[in-house]
Order: sequence, then structure tokens, then C-alpha cells
Amino acid sequence: MRLFRQFVRTALVAAAATAVYGLSGGGQAHAAVVEKTPLLSPSFDGTVWAVAYSSDGGTVYVGGSFSKAIVNGKSIARSRLAAINTRTGALLDWAPVADNTVRALAVNGNSVYAAGDFSKVAGVKRDSLAELDATTGTVNAFSHEVSGTPVTLGVGSGRLYIGGKFSTIDTTKRTNLAAFSLATGELDAGWAPTTDDKVEALAVTSSRVYLGGSFHKTNGVSNALRLTAVDSVDGKLDKTFMPRPSAIVLALAVGPDGVYAGIGGQGGRAVAYTTAGKARWTRVFDGDVQAVTVLDGVAYVGGHYDKACTTSSNGAQGACTDGSVSRVKLAAIDDRGKLLDWAPQGNGVAGVRAMAANQALGQVVAGGEFTTIGGVTQKRIALFN
Repeated sequence: MRLFRQFVRTALVAAAATAVYGLSGGGQAHAAVVEKTPLLSPSFDGTVWAVAYSSDGGTVYVGGSFSKAIVNGKSIARSRLAAINTRTGALLDWAPVADNTVRALAVNGNSVYAAGDFSKVAGVKRDSLAELDATTGTVNAFSHEVSGTPVTLGVGSGRLYIGGKFSTIDTTKRTNLAAFSLATGELDAGWAPTTDDKVEALAVTSSRVYLGGSFHKTNGVSNALRLTAVDSVDGKLDKTFMPRPSAIVLALAVGPDGVYAGIGGQGGRAVAYTTAGKARWTRVFDGDVQAVTVLDGVAYVGGHYDKACTTSSNGAQGACTDGSVSRVKLAAIDDRGKLLDWAPQGNGVAGVRAMAANQALGQVVAGGEFTTIGGVTQKRIALFN
């Protein structure tokens, strides 16, 4: 089935080759995209800030500020945490209760890690950070005190990485970044990079942890700003990757060719960088790019934009100055930087806040503040096959 869907997507892209941002020069199709109509799934009554797939891809976990899921018009209690079957779109029974907003999720094996503004999960005291059983929702023993708020999580190299705006973990100084052993849950004494301002996003590879945010220094190094990389084991700044984007980095994802960044500022940008920090391509929008994920060589980006600019120029309030095409809150870009014809057309002001992809399923999930996709009611979560 996965191969069949891939064949169909490739054929659809070929059929759209004459579109403004499809393929240039009559070349052959090279990018497959997910469907623009989402799988029928629950809606939520509040913002979805985080999404993460289970290890087997069968479940997508959802975190945010919602208190209810809506299924066939019926409200079902789900306090800031929920789970959806990725194949059927059904709301699952997994329902731990967080007492405040969940801003980030990450999965490792049978553990779901959550970070955010909460102080309790399922009635158990957990200061902004918790580990939950992926099957039952039970709160595991992992517990630390965080002096501030973590807003992003990543898993790799045997560690859980967290980023945000905080100053200590328990009684140990950690400036906006920290890591914990996945095996023991203990704070990693050897990984302690620092930034001078908030870390908004993390992306993890076997050797690097990419950092995105509003900071101007990494590990005390001036001009190591907004997008940097540190070693995944010892936290040392990798000075071979110093792209220095011009505005805040709100989202990151890694792919075979490097790292993808969602950038704010005047309008917004999606930029693909090589592992040496060189920009491979840039797409400009009339609003912030707040989420990014990669599937089959295609970068899917979400944000609070309504238009994709036809050039790299924009003006006051980010308005496109040299023409634009409609891409309301969601867009797709191929590996050469061409804007693809995929346009589900969300709505709202803030739009899309979080995205993730699952290679085995060939699926992309988007969460945020939208309430319709393509004019059809689908509130704050959408799964695209």
C-alpha cells in the first residue's frame, strides 16, 4: 500500500508539472506529496502545540492547551494530552491529564516525554517535564525540577534533550539547554551547552543537536546566533555550522541533505541548509514559518502566512512585493526549493504550530489553531496521507 501511494503521488506531481511552482523546464517529476484532504479525525477545542508519532507509527500523540476532543459532534474530555490512531483517525483511550499547556512531545520506545507549563500530570507532581507510558498514559518515575519553561524536546544518542528558557535543573545550573539519560533518567553531567536567550526548537542527529531560537550567543561565543549546532555528546559548539539567519528560528527538522529551518521576522522564511551551514534554497512567505517536517525529500511547512511570495523579496508586515500565490497556513517545497502545488488551505490567524512526518506511513500531521482545512471543519489537528 505504501508503494502504491508513492506511485500515485508521483503521478499527481507529474500531472501538475505545468503549475507555477511545480517543475521547471519540462523536467520529470521527482517529488511525491501527501493528499491535500486530511484523514477524518477528531477536532480539539484549544490550540495543539505539539505532535509526535509512536515508535511503530500507529499512534500520533497530541499536546496543547485543549480540554476536549470533538468526535462526530460529541465532546470527550482530553486535558492537554491525547492520542489518535494514525490509520483510522480514531481517538484513542490514552488520556493522561495535564493541569496546564503541553508545548512539546517526544517519543522513545514505550515512553512519551512531555514538556510545557504544567505542574501535575495525572494528579502526580511533575514540574514542566514528564515521562508517560505510551500505552497506558501512566506517569513514570522520571522527575526533575525546572526553573523556567522547556518548549522543545529531542531524542537521540541515548539522551532526551530539552530546550527553552530556564536556568537550572533541580539545583544544577543549565542555561536554556539540558539533557537526560534515557536509560536512567538522570541529568547528563557532561552535556551543558548554553545560550543567552530562548531556544525555540531542537533537531537531533547522531552527532549534532541543532538549536534554533532568538539567542545571539551559543556557549558564550558571540555571533553564534539563532541557528547553531552543538555536539550531541559533549555539547561543544560546532563552528563549521554557522549560518546566522536574520530572524528568529521557530522550527527545525533534519533530512538526508541537512537541516530545514522555519524562520520568523518580517514575513517568514523556510530555508534548507547543508550540514556546512550553506543555504540550499529559501522560500519566502507573508507570515512566520512556525513548523517544518520532511518526508520523501519534500519539506512541509506551516505557519501563520496566507501567501507564498514569488521572489525572495517582501515589504512592510512581510507583504510579498513581487507577486504571490495562495498558500494559507500550509505549503510544500521540493528538494530544489520549488514550491509544489500542495495547498490544503487552512484558516485562522496563528495557523499551524507543529508538524511531524512518518516515513513508514507516508503521513504528515499538522497541529495548531486552524479550524478548517479546504473550507471543511477540521479543528486544530490534521493528518495527511
